[in-house]
Amino acid sequence: MAKRCAVNGVELAWEEHGAGERALVLVHGFTGSRRDFAPRVPELAALGRTVLLDLRGHGASTNTGDAASYTLEQLADDLLAFLDATGLAGCDLLGHSLGGMVALRAALAAPERIASLILMDTAARAPDLPVDRFRLARRVVEEAGLEALLEVMRRVPPEASGRSAADRRLEAAWGEGYWREWRVPNYRAMDPVAYGALGEALFGQAPLGERLAALRMPTLVLVGAEDEGFLAAADELAARIPGARRVTIPGAAHQPQLEAPAAWLAAIRDFLREVRGAGGVAGS
Repeated sequence: MAKRCAVNGVELAWEEHGAGERALVLVHGFTGSRRDFAPRVPELAALGRTVLLDLRGHGASTNTGDAASYTLEQLADDLLAFLDATGLAGCDLLGHSLGGMVALRAALAAPERIASLILMDTAARAPDLPVDRFRLARRVVEEAGLEALLEVMRRVPPEASGRSAADRRLEAAWGEGYWREWRVPNYRAMDPVAYGALGEALFGQAPLGERLAALRMPTLVLVGAEDEGFLAAADELAARIPGARRVTIPGAAHQPQLEAPAAWLAAIRDFLREVRGAGGVAGS
């Protein structure tokens, strides 16, 4: 059962698992939700306190229906307010894709509230992805809704360009569960206004590269080896954030926690052991 946290005029849905003073807080990507990490909860909770959050416009959090309320800066402010309201300041923060862009902005705005940072398949600038494909999808959503976009996505053949081999393997392994347990619930829950507004924010964002040198918390840059749209971005993050370490996950693209879970968990566990000390990670 999700908890609710009121911040900035919206309610954010969240859940926690495991125990420990210092939490690992995971923030999902665009069109995602805390469901993106649900299959890994048992393993993560075995390491310590684990918190999953739905951003506004996603999952079970508030859908405002207001495009002006969906900006990267607003989501970062929501995240910081959430950490304060729940007593989670001083956490280890993992941001995936859009969530990584949000986590970066939160870390730059209030570095004292974040003990360490895990930036997963994300960027400090607009991603190396075809904006025209997003604009076509946005038009479908505006004209017919997210359900219609889902139907378009389901008709895309597995071998189509733009689908990674890792994603094709995941769909083959999960079968209908790929859609029923993950993609469909996420898209049905999302605010269609957020789809357009945050998509435009992703592609239209000002680069943060020149500001990354200000980050001083321990940072892990994670990226799937097949995530072509974010490989160069991961290089930039690792090069520009002082002391950052990059780990590339083989056999994974944009969802390494699902596509290559053993390697992903090992990278998380090793990093937490490093930044917390062995005594701060359960099962170490």
